[in-house]
Amino acid sequence: MQTIQTPVLNIAYEEQGDPRGFPVVLLHGFPDDAHAWDRVAPPLAQAGYRVLVPYLRGYGPTRFRDGAAPRMAEQAAIGQDVLDFADALKLPRIALAGYDWGGRAAAILAALHPERVRAAAFLGGYLIQNTLAPPRPAPPEVEREFWYQWYFNTERGRLGLAQYRRSLCRLLWQTWSPGWNFSDAEYNLTAPSFDNPDFVDVVIHSYRHRNGNAPGEERFKETERKLAERPPIPAPTVLLYGARDALVHAGPEETPAERAVFPALVARRVVAGGGHFLPREKPEAVSAGLLEVLAASR
Repeated sequence: MQTIQTPVLNIAYEEQGDPRGFPVVLLHGFPDDAHAWDRVAPPLAQAGYRVLVPYLRGYGPTRFRDGAAPRMAEQAAIGQDVLDFADALKLPRIALAGYDWGGRAAAILAALHPERVRAAAFLGGYLIQNTLAPPRPAPPEVEREFWYQWYFNTERGRLGLAQYRRSLCRLLWQTWSPGWNFSDAEYNLTAPSFDNPDFVDVVIHSYRHRNGNAPGEERFKETERKLAERPPIPAPTVLLYGARDALVHAGPEETPAERAVFPALVARRVVAGGGHFLPREKPEAVSAGLLEVLAASR
């Protein structure tokens, strides 16, 4: 465990591999932490890469520097956190992989600062959101899967997350990856990250902001405008989807929409048996995809 100071956060992160190797930053999602990548990082380190795995704002030992700062987590903020992390470590160029919140943060950096990203692996596709347009309803069977978001947009949901954070997050692991039989030990290794004093505020703001029910930070207004335009990601990219992901339903073939936002797509795969938490469920597929896109981007 190490810590680096950025303008807003003290970011805790794990590191392994050759410190002189090309840096690969792995970004976890909600509700998870850096341990999501425990079995993805070693093959990258063995291949000579420097592997950096930060805890996102509101998770684990990562803390806001200013005790009075509002605990916000709109997509532009978590994207900026990754850029600040790279700047603090003096990394002019990196490779990225992420899923869920981490996939969105990685996509934002790769889209808005392409000169900083050599290659990327996105687990779950293109996750950048349009937070400016009024939210539109999805088909009922899709809306049902996002019950937790509507819950978090109520005060009852805030209180429920605060009171039942460990059991609620465990339920999300179970329902988002229905074929994954994780152990108590694996969950209990990560669950303390949800005890971060900012976890509830950060999670609630994230889900309320994206649905138009909470204001964003003034400094990110222009960034959100750019993101609403669905900017493409020019870096060589591998896309990985879990065949049993309850939140992301990917078809077997590449779509024109995917090619439009990933013009340098190297490979696209739907991973059999995988759910939402691919780095935990199918680590070999994730590390292999990363090594493939890194080799293609030399």
